[in-house]
Amino acid sequence: MNAETETNGAAQAWTEWCGRIIDETGANLRRFAQLPLLWQRSQNVRKGASKSEIVYEHGRLKLLHYTDGARRFRTPQLFVFALVNRPYILDLKPGKSVVEHFFQSGFDTYLIDWGIPTDAERHLTLDDYINGSLLNVVEYLRERCQVPQVNILGYCMGGTMSAMFTALHQKLVKNLALLAAGIDFSGDDGLLQRWTKPEYFDVDGLVEAFGNIPPTFLQSSFLLLKPVQNFLEKPINLWERLDDEKFLDEYFAMETWLQDNIPVPGAVFSEFVKYLYQQNRLVKGEMPVGRHVVNLRNITCPVLNIMARKDDLVPCSQSLPFNDLVASTDRKMLRLDAGHIGLAVGSRAQKELWPAAVQWLTERSEGLPA
Repeated sequence: MNAETETNGAAQAWTEWCGRIIDETGANLRRFAQLPLLWQRSQNVRKGASKSEIVYEHGRLKLLHYTDGARRFRTPQLFVFALVNRPYILDLKPGKSVVEHFFQSGFDTYLIDWGIPTDAERHLTLDDYINGSLLNVVEYLRERCQVPQVNILGYCMGGTMSAMFTALHQKLVKNLALLAAGIDFSGDDGLLQRWTKPEYFDVDGLVEAFGNIPPTFLQSSFLLLKPVQNFLEKPINLWERLDDEKFLDEYFAMETWLQDNIPVPGAVFSEFVKYLYQQNRLVKGEMPVGRHVVNLRNITCPVLNIMARKDDLVPCSQSLPFNDLVASTDRKMLRLDAGHIGLAVGSRAQKELWPAAVQWLTERSEGLPA
């Protein structure tokens, strides 16, 4: 290689380096220009994308009825979410809405919003929610729709509660679907299972100190399940895509929901931690709900068990045993390469999972007369 060739190579490298500096400087200037608008954008996020109306209220509970779509099937579809977050994750944005798949396919679709409990409601138990509020909603839907049964889909903690409800009230449930629902807490696959071991976690002391469990405690716990992703990768990714309008819309919709934690009644939290995480009573047939004891073998309706292979909150090992614990002969399992939240809002879930779930329910549903 002669001196002239070396000089030309160095000049080309210098030119390319300068070009990259100029491109990155321009990109950073565009990002800086977006900063003053971020606060306003974060405050203008719509909570719930689809048209709905409140058709039933009891205490703080509200039942939303989705009014778009022509009804094709007789049995109403009820969504039961967890008590920890707000339920609009199931209707986050057009095109990223679980409920949209169902009402557009002809199901008469309803979603429970549990509301935000006050300090006076710290003594509410699983019995109050399952044999009180949830049973009241189901009875209301049976009367409203003139049907003997409803379809139920429960997500996360709401799925665990839906399994308990169905075991106690099987005659009222036609089809049961669980989405990332914890059932068997015997393993150590998830950090929450390790953190809540009785030798490390005094749940009664926490409840005694706070009454309702503060949303800040719950949110911090969830964030620490993936600290590198939540505290390092996420802000870097946001900065690099500040000039991407579509990304920002989806980012702030998701962040609004993630930050919208609500307190959990202390009594419910105590029961959930002690009876499930620490004592694993549900799979043993020893789960107390008020004066009742839950036996999953009482579930005989068709069952769809949906899990996420990358779920850090409810690992597949917690959900997987459910199908073998029920007496149903019609049992199906769906697993997706997604995380806990990706099951609801991920692009792959919208394209693959929810059409398959709707098809499963369609095949087990009675159409309305023409």
